[in-house]
Amino acid sequence: MRRTRQIPELKNVVDFGERQKLLAGVHSIDAARVKGRTVLLFDDLFRSGATMNAVTDVLLKNGGALKVFALALTRTRSSR
Repeated sequence: MRRTRQIPELKNVVDFGERQKLLAGVHSIDAARVKGRTVLLFDDLFRSGATMNAVTDVLLKNGGALKVFALALTRTRSSR
């Protein structure tokens, strides 16, 4: 997985829709490495899920991954 361009730090973007816009088209994958495989995706922080969703879409649609499982190591605290 590679980033195709730089984007602002997402920790400062609280709106989910804005996060999705920033992540659109940001990642690319070498399909030969994941096609037909099951992938375990690690993320250091889960906030909204926007990054995991964007990366998972690329793995499945562009990379041809068979399945994607995601694991986040920590989650941001909610103010609720």
